[in-house]
Amino acid sequence: MSFEYQPNPHAIEQDSFRQIRQLTDLSGLSDDAQQVVMRVVHSVGDPLVAQHMRISTNACAAGRKALHNHQAILCDVEMVKQGITKRMIQNPPLCYLNHEDTTAIAQLRGETRSMAALDLWGDQLAASVVVIGNAPTALFRLLEMIKAGVPKPALIVGIPVGFVGAAESKQALWDIHEELGIECITLLGRQGGSAAASSVVNALLRCNIGERY
Repeated sequence: MSFEYQPNPHAIEQDSFRQIRQLTDLSGLSDDAQQVVMRVVHSVGDPLVAQHMRISTNACAAGRKALHNHQAILCDVEMVKQGITKRMIQNPPLCYLNHEDTTAIAQLRGETRSMAALDLWGDQLAASVVVIGNAPTALFRLLEMIKAGVPKPALIVGIPVGFVGAAESKQALWDIHEELGIECITLLGRQGGSAAASSVVNALLRCNIGERY
């Protein structure tokens, strides 16, 4: 039995983004923001998620600058870390979820490892790109830390997925980002995930090298 399908990766990507442009409402978005939204649509396979994307005023510019300057990319889970295209970055993304100290901190406090891992970000947080695609508790903790006065990241990509806390954490990020003076990109509601979160970073990296659709 044989199947008829497109095997060429470049052709697949070109046709995918042609269809995404046709099916997605990108009106009112800057060119950079369009690239971000299309990448998220591509990652979840649903043009309707564009309606729920929220991108703060200087988010794309701040993210692009931080990535251009090789600032730290801090991830909540390994899947987010692995989803970022390595050929376009100088330093590997960082994830402390499986660090030997994380479990001990989490057990001591009775909290998730995703929350505890943020203790290990330290000085790397300042001017970084934070990418949260799995753990709402990590996003809540990050907002608490910023309210308490830790150095601010250049950009927060907050797109955790799920039924417990995901929608609430993203709404909190969007509601409070101006008060905290932070730039952010999020997808309101329950949808999201590691692929969607890493796709935002990949979109900004591609903008930096002129790869656009």
